[in-house]
Amino acid sequence: MATSSQSSVELGSHEVKDYICNACEDQKNVETSADFYCKQCERFYCGNCIDPHGKVFAKHTTFGRVEIDNWPVSKKVVDFLQTCDVHKDHKIDQFCNLHKQLCCPQCVSDQHSQCSKVTHISELTNSQPTGLEGMSVELETVLGEIKTLQISQKASIQSLQKTYKEHSAVMIEQMRGNLNTYIDECDNSSVGTSGDNEQYLKEEMCRSVLSIVNEFDNITAKELNEMKDEVISIKGSVTSSIHKCTSVHNDLSQFHEIVQKIGDHKQLCLIASIKCKHIIQQALTLLGKSGKAFNVQSNAKHNVRIPYSYECHITGMCAVPDGQVVVADRDNKRVKLLSQQYKVVSHWDVNAEPQDICQITPSEVAVTVNTRNIHEVQFITVNQGKLVPGRKFQLQHECRGIAHQNGDLFVTSGKELYKYTLNGKLICRLYEALGYNTALDKCAVSPTGDRLYITSYWQDKLLTLARDGTLLATYSDPALEWPGGLHVTPAGQVLVCGYQSHTVLQVGWEGESKLANLATWEDGVWYPRSVCYCSTTSSIIVGQLGNNIMVFRVE
Repeated sequence: MATSSQSSVELGSHEVKDYICNACEDQKNVETSADFYCKQCERFYCGNCIDPHGKVFAKHTTFGRVEIDNWPVSKKVVDFLQTCDVHKDHKIDQFCNLHKQLCCPQCVSDQHSQCSKVTHISELTNSQPTGLEGMSVELETVLGEIKTLQISQKASIQSLQKTYKEHSAVMIEQMRGNLNTYIDECDNSSVGTSGDNEQYLKEEMCRSVLSIVNEFDNITAKELNEMKDEVISIKGSVTSSIHKCTSVHNDLSQFHEIVQKIGDHKQLCLIASIKCKHIIQQALTLLGKSGKAFNVQSNAKHNVRIPYSYECHITGMCAVPDGQVVVADRDNKRVKLLSQQYKVVSHWDVNAEPQDICQITPSEVAVTVNTRNIHEVQFITVNQGKLVPGRKFQLQHECRGIAHQNGDLFVTSGKELYKYTLNGKLICRLYEALGYNTALDKCAVSPTGDRLYITSYWQDKLLTLARDGTLLATYSDPALEWPGGLHVTPAGQVLVCGYQSHTVLQVGWEGESKLANLATWEDGVWYPRSVCYCSTTSSIIVGQLGNNIMVFRVE
């Protein structure tokens, strides 16, 4: 197979010097962009060199750039595929079957010398199919999904900025309303008063108005700063995700072009196939569609009860990036902060029963607080090992489960699933359960926001919804009796607990099948009500009815 000389342009580009004229290279030792490829000679020619070639070899078949699909893969592509990703000065020539990794001699020496089966690439070419045709289709599909995700993420940033402006306007309108109400009351009080009394009332009015304005400055500035910090943090996270998507999209595009042109070179096809699978897996992780099942390595029990308190009932959990865990202790009406060693290092008493927790920013969580007369979402910041309460907003319905994704808050009421903005503005009712004994409890959202999950407590079901609330899938399992705790990892892995069955399961991201039984009562799980995954410690943490939480180390 002929290859062209390497050029300075990016892989996948058809610009000036992606292919080099071999005749110019031979005669003048210069790099000239090739415009033609001769099939019989297996050489490339520029516009000047193709004429003498045509006179000597009139019957040879040549292809111009308009027929570039008939050109062989360039040397740049060959070098790209064969070069080790870790050791750039080495070529890939082996494959570790144990780790499913392409290896150069240095890789084998450094990391795979003890592996039982490291095979030379040439030995695999006849026994292992490349499947490049199917790979091309899969690459095209994933490319489209990544592009859709990028569009959605950019829309999220615009929505966040709009939410902050709306919150500012609402706060100002509230102040105006308070002032107008007070002035009206003063006007009514001043009717029929004498001149001295009227002057006194005016002075009192000025003092009160000034007090209202000062109170507005203190409270509103704090709330607006909190909201601004949230928006900045979420915007930064979304922007980072967009950059990752762009990088993966570029890689996918390059491989999509490669598999179209790579031809029948078996070793290159095999290498391209393996590298394609790796980049597709990266894309699926970004899309929240990781099919990897957790494997539990060990477990441990930790007591999270505070002295002189009732028995714990941990109904909500959320791990923050530094490995600390925020838990909602419903029966003690208390939110607790656990250290990386799962010791209570801070706590804050709320005015009602905390039901569930979700992460808003790396240092902030939102808690649903609910009793017969109180339905609110309370924001709490984790600051230097302390829980610091922030702003809150009231709801007109019962609130149980809560989830967050890029500025959207999802709250269950027992019968419905609602969508709110960060400032408490109701966007819509996404889903309503019909019939008796439904009890929609916990909710979770996929990393990309395209799937929503709800536990239907009395029906022993996990429901999967589309972004618009359309029911996509219903999953039930004997091991999922009274499903309560629910969590989706950053890679899209779905964890759900069976309260009455004392189980923790992993369900596929489609919400249609079980991937693994992760833990049962034999492993120490007892009436589990909440679950979360901490990537910092690679642990699944289970909150229960009782004073102990269970921590499962996984890989």
